[in-house]
Amino acid sequence: MNAKHLLAVAVSAVLLSACTATTSLRSTDPDLAIKINQDAPLVLKNPVSKTYKATSFGQYRFRAEKPGMEPMYGLIPLKFNSGYLVADILFFAPAAFYNLREVYPFYEFDVEKNEVRYKKNAGDQWTVYKPTPAEVARAQAYFAN
Repeated sequence: MNAKHLLAVAVSAVLLSACTATTSLRSTDPDLAIKINQDAPLVLKNPVSKTYKATSFGQYRFRAEKPGMEPMYGLIPLKFNSGYLVADILFFAPAAFYNLREVYPFYEFDVEKNEVRYKKNAGDQWTVYKPTPAEVARAQAYFAN
């Protein structure tokens, strides 16, 4: 009985931890404030560590603001979790509706260049994302409500 109980606790911990991801948000400008979905705005004077839920169909919209400049709007780029897909298929297929995409571990926001840079590992090169007009419009509409 004791081994079964330990196994159940371990499996539960793994499944619960698979539902969130922690990321580091930073900016090229210490005065930049970023609002992601309904979270309170974060001032990125120093890198900020934040945890977000994994999602399959949702988006994380952002508004980045720097004094004296127009706000930057867009969608946070998310990574696909093929390992979660395999685990979902093998153990609990309905979980695929909730956990196939998550935040990257590192993001850097640059309002002046209208860019979001992201990477999977600290030593990797940055991948640059520039919001499309459709993504900007979607994020603006979201924050207008």
